[in-house]
Amino acid sequence: MPDSPPVVASYCATFLKPEMLHIYRQITALERFRPVVIAQKREEAERFPFEPVFLVGKPAMHFLRRFWFRTLRDAPWQISHREVMQIRRLLDENEAQLLHIYFGHIAVHLLPLILHWRKPTVVSFHGADVMVELDKPHYRAATREMLRAARLVLVRSESLARALVALGCPNEKIRLQRAGIPLDDIAFRERSWPNDGAWRLLQAGRLIEKKGFVTSLRAFAKFRGENPAATFTIAGEGPLQTELEKLARELGMQDGVRFAGFLSQKELRETFYESHIFLQPSALGADGNQEGVPNAILEAMASGLPVFATRHGGIPEAIEDGAGGVLVEERDHAALGAALLQWTRRPQELTRLAQAGAHVIAEKFEQKAQVRALEEIYREAISL
Repeated sequence: MPDSPPVVASYCATFLKPEMLHIYRQITALERFRPVVIAQKREEAERFPFEPVFLVGKPAMHFLRRFWFRTLRDAPWQISHREVMQIRRLLDENEAQLLHIYFGHIAVHLLPLILHWRKPTVVSFHGADVMVELDKPHYRAATREMLRAARLVLVRSESLARALVALGCPNEKIRLQRAGIPLDDIAFRERSWPNDGAWRLLQAGRLIEKKGFVTSLRAFAKFRGENPAATFTIAGEGPLQTELEKLARELGMQDGVRFAGFLSQKELRETFYESHIFLQPSALGADGNQEGVPNAILEAMASGLPVFATRHGGIPEAIEDGAGGVLVEERDHAALGAALLQWTRRPQELTRLAQAGAHVIAEKFEQKAQVRALEEIYREAISL
């Protein structure tokens, strides 16, 4: 009888929020490891079917403990000894050889477990979690201690790796592990470009500052001045929705901008294929929130959409300006609007952009290759 594959326990505080599809794909695509999931709570179980998921919940004193850490000590809260032993028992019962904690700021909360458990832990950073409250000395110190305790540290982009090195993470611990895009599910389709100005633009993501929706709306207003039949679909939900709807009205574009809400994967792919251009003018948030390489960009490129984005985070690692897409500076809506006008006057060049972008995804972000690379990282962590 062949040996059973080693067990990797993936810790996700919530398994799983709708915008975390990339994590679900990664866990369920493992072949040489048997995954189990440990979480505090479970959401969207029908959208993300998976077993086994072990729920550890929050102890009765959790909120008091969190208040004590955050308010009285101005430090990140950390799990109690009782919680450490509960998770340790799950790891032992499942014969886990490795613990993978998703998101760096969550790993800081689990630092007592990382220090207690004698087997290796890897921690993955995805973008927003790199600079969480690091302006506070105790948070910075706790993050550095977590980075020392982790066996390996995974990042979605080289830009995140540089940020962690600047924070004090040893470079030799860092492994680049890109998001994987399932090309069997997202097929490339060549677009037919409109000759009547009825361009269909799309942006998808949480409606938060770093996604750059304000920049997109202002750029679209400039673009629509010459293309009054153009439309812009915003797919997603989030705290900025009311502000963005107000801005669309102030710009006189309420008839040209559609707020579609959160779309299922099937609905989003259909919208990809109905659209001509994808926007992603990401920018550093006031709270330090930044992108790795946004998955929405990668899926759009795979589908054949030319992407107009910004020189932010790991985006230039997926898009070379003028080759696999178009890049402008952060928050520069005038430059983004001008780029849209320039490129849509040369639709044959848009076709070249779209083809080049899809080639980049196949070469650097294909899911099967990225999962194999992750499994090699797991094996390395166990052997160190």
